[in-house]
Amino acid sequence: MAIIVNLDVMLAKRKMRLNELSDRVGITLSNLSILKQGKAKAVRLSTLDSICKVLECQPGDILEYRDVAE
Repeated sequence: MAIIVNLDVMLAKRKMRLNELSDRVGITLSNLSILKQGKAKAVRLSTLDSICKVLECQPGDILEYRDVAE
């Protein structure tokens, strides 16, 4: 897939665990894990908004586009 999810990078920068993010955002640990692993088929903008608020980042810090030809 050409969309890369860098949630683990942002969590490391903020020294936060997935469990804490789950509690603070109100999203199940399993759904965040699916997103973190890049296995999610879609992400709601409200979910992305909540994650960005908690991690104090921009959506581009979490989602990245890479050309498959690279």
